[in-house]
Amino acid sequence: MTRLKAIAVKIIRELIRDVRTLALMMLAPLIVITLMYFIFDVNNEADIRIGIPHTTNETFIEGLPEDAEAVPYEVAPVMETLLDTDDLDAFVEISDEAVNITYKNEDPTRTTAVRQMVQSGLEAMKEEQLNSVMGALPEEAVLPSVDVEEDYLYGSQNSTFFDKMFPILIGFFVFFFVFLISGIALLRERTMGTLERILSTSVRRSEIIVGYLIGFGIFAIVQTMIIVMYSIYLLDMTIKGAVGWVFVINILLALSALAIGMFISTFAKTEFQMMQFIPLIIVPQIFFSGIIPLDNIADWISVIGYVFPLSYAGDALTEVMIKGNGFLHIWKDLLALVLFILVFVLLDIFGLRKYRRV
Repeated sequence: MTRLKAIAVKIIRELIRDVRTLALMMLAPLIVITLMYFIFDVNNEADIRIGIPHTTNETFIEGLPEDAEAVPYEVAPVMETLLDTDDLDAFVEISDEAVNITYKNEDPTRTTAVRQMVQSGLEAMKEEQLNSVMGALPEEAVLPSVDVEEDYLYGSQNSTFFDKMFPILIGFFVFFFVFLISGIALLRERTMGTLERILSTSVRRSEIIVGYLIGFGIFAIVQTMIIVMYSIYLLDMTIKGAVGWVFVINILLALSALAIGMFISTFAKTEFQMMQFIPLIIVPQIFFSGIIPLDNIADWISVIGYVFPLSYAGDALTEVMIKGNGFLHIWKDLLALVLFILVFVLLDIFGLRKYRRV
């Protein structure tokens, strides 16, 4: 019993002295839970925007659910630009003989919601038509049939939510493993004294950081190529845009993860502490990467996403892999990733100052 008490007291004293570990244990879960509360609390219902011609039957509009917004247009729009620029989920054209629905289909779950809402509107129209013909003579009481035609701006009717998540998941796994491996590797260099011996020479701090960046970067690039090629050729995932841009985005994301991992490792004394940074660095990025729709979230929360590189990479990968867009649509995201790399490389160089003793 005395030995058990001694071991327990030893652990308690070590944790009390390790303020950083205590803070991470106590505060990190609270931060993550708070983010989840604000994100999931306001995102239970999606506001659907449906474009319609201004001559559309009022009964159809009245038959739509309350969370559907009908946006009328007087001039026939160009679907390829309308659905994106006006942030519409679908455009519905109704004639006497057919109903043509063009889905944006960037998020298949929203497409399913639109399909159900349009069906509600059509059911309201059918009910009105049925009531009108019921008052006619029996031989005239024929309800006209209407054909429903469905088109998809992105993907097809077989698209699933995984198709939306897939580009972001590629970026997430690239970021996660590069961040973790680079941070732990540099931490080991420091704890084993290798980094201190290098710093005792005339080698510049910038040369050390850039050298580490190049060394780890080569393996990060190889890892990125393996993940992308595996996904395309073995998992048979469709990439609508140029594969080259997928490589560029993921390589920039990997380098930013490398620079951030090296920076975070300067605050950790052990590998256990490095792992404790995952809830603060990795988990919030999942929320703001695009996997979880944030259309209805408060502006002050959505701003947090701008400090995470995965949010920019997720947006760029979605533009390329799902929408088939190129440089003109992703250059801002690429620039943000480059800035992340430059900023954290400078912070890494500055952070080495406290380890240089000569």
